[in-house]
Formats: sequence, structure tokens, C-alpha cells
Amino acid sequence: MHITKLWNYLLILNVKNDIKTYKFDKMNCRDENSLKYLTMCSDDWKWGLVTTTVGMQSIAPNASYPAMQHPATYDLKPQVGRVLDEYQMVYITEGSGFFESESMPRQRVEAGTVILLFPGEWHNYAPDVNCGWQEYWIGFQGANMDMLVGSGFYARNEALMTVGVSNSVIALYKDAIRLANKESIGCQQMISGVVMHLLSLVYYRYRNRNAGANRVEDIINDARQLMRERIHHSLRVEDIAASLGVGYSWFRQTFRRVTGISPSQYLNRLLMSRAKELLVSDNQSITELAYALGFETVGQFSTAFRKMEGTTPRRFREENKLRGFYSSEMFRG
Repeated sequence: MHITKLWNYLLILNVKNDIKTYKFDKMNCRDENSLKYLTMCSDDWKWGLVTTTVGMQSIAPNASYPAMQHPATYDLKPQVGRVLDEYQMVYITEGSGFFESESMPRQRVEAGTVILLFPGEWHNYAPDVNCGWQEYWIGFQGANMDMLVGSGFYARNEALMTVGVSNSVIALYKDAIRLANKESIGCQQMISGVVMHLLSLVYYRYRNRNAGANRVEDIINDARQLMRERIHHSLRVEDIAASLGVGYSWFRQTFRRVTGISPSQYLNRLLMSRAKELLVSDNQSITELAYALGFETVGQFSTAFRKMEGTTPRRFREENKLRGFYSSEMFRG
């Protein structure tokens, strides 16, 4: 696909799937520090984009920065800064700090900011000592990114992009980290797709953040994303509304208006979709599945399943294993 067509496709995709900024709370789990440097071959360069490094690190208050050992060409000493020969996108999801470069004076960096680093340009950044920060990063090179910069989509004097703390952005970094850790055949091509998706999503969020983007749609999309990610954790609608920073009554009414069903009904549908998937694909007993899905008793699970699906979990398993049935469209959706 031509790069311009790919770019337009990704922008359209993200208009549909982009999700709102919100502060993470105890419902969101902190990831372990991760660091990966990737190899590449001559064929990888023909793809138009190669990934060099990807990872994340959490810097505690009063801790040294960076927290992990990097190769000399990547080593960042906050006292002197550094120069890279590649692009990097550094996403700050918690805490605050500073950034400066040849093209931008020293300024504050808050959570929800993407720092775009350019090849051959001196830069420097670090978290505040008293609060630290959490960062994700990905490094890359290639003709595709050069073209986007040359076309004015990204600029050295606009290296700080406020996009908010977004699950959708974080999910792309996590996808890249998982792919890099496997480093299977075609890994570079897969991660290059993630990078292009990430570039389009950051561009979209940054350009629309102050242009009246549809907050209601963003909130509902974010709620659905959170429900899918935490489906096994006995979510309460009140907790979801609180984590999104909105009132319970407003959230419940708005969710129903946008989706046609209540948040509780949506959660139940997700849960039953997941239950059907596990009943067919997992060999655990129905009692074990009931507890894994967050039900207090197997009877409670069976009653809820029968009410929504019109049959018992046991009969559903028996009938659909024979057909090789696999139902998880809504759960994946």
C-alpha cells in the first residue's frame, strides 16, 4: 500500500477507535521495566521503517535516571544530554520532568506528553527528582518517517505533543514490546506497522486535543476499552465512572444513550462472550471457570448464563465443542 494511502487509512481507523484521556488509578496495573534492542537485515530496510529499540521504565522519586543500562550510543546523561542517529517517541504516562533540545528551550513535561526525538539533534530530558515518572519509548528509522517529517506532519520545534494519558496509545507500546520480546520472523515488519499506527494516533490526538474533539464519544470508547481489559476483575459501574473522572448518573445515562444498553448490560454481554469462549476453548471445569470469571458460586454463573444465552454452560460446551464453535467477537471487538 502506498504510504499516503496507509497514512489516510490509519487516521480514519483512529477516528473510530481513539479513546479519551484519564488518570490511572488502582484499577490499572503498573508494568515491569522492559528494555529491548532489535536487530535488522537489509530486507527490513526495504519495508520503509525499522525499529531499533522499545521499552518502558518507571522512575521512583529520588531514583537515578535512567534506571537501566543502555549501550553507549543511547546513554542519556541528564547533565549533558545526547544526540541519537534515529527517531524516538517517548511517552510520559505518570509524573513530570523537563525537556530541551536544539530547537526547543527547556520546558516542563507533564504526564500525557509524547516527546519526539529527531536524528542528529541534541536533546536532554529527565523526570523531576521529587516525583519521578513512567515512560514508554520506541526508536525507529526509515524513509517513511523521513517523508512524514519532510511533509510537515512532525517538526523539530514541536517535539512535545500533549495527547493525554491514553489506553490506546499505551496498548500500542505494549504491542511493540511483546513483538520485540518474541522477535519472530517478520517481527520488524509487524512492529513497523505498530509504529505507523502509533504515529497516526499521536498525530490525531495532538491535533484534535484543542479542536473540540468529541469528548462524549471518547469517554464511552474509553469505558468500553476498560471493561474489556478488566473483565475478570468484578468491575462495578461506579468504579468505571470514577476512574474516568465523571459522575455515576451521567455516565450510566450517557452510556445507554450512545450504545443503546446500560453499562451493566454491556459488562454482562462481555462476560458471557468471554464465558462462551472459555467453555469451548478451555479444559477447566465449569466451577473453575465460574470463579475465574469473577462469580461467587457456580450456581450464580449458571443462572446468569442461562438467562442470557437460553441454555446451561454445560450444554453449551457439549453442543459447541462438537461443532468447533468459537464465539468471542464482542470480546475482541
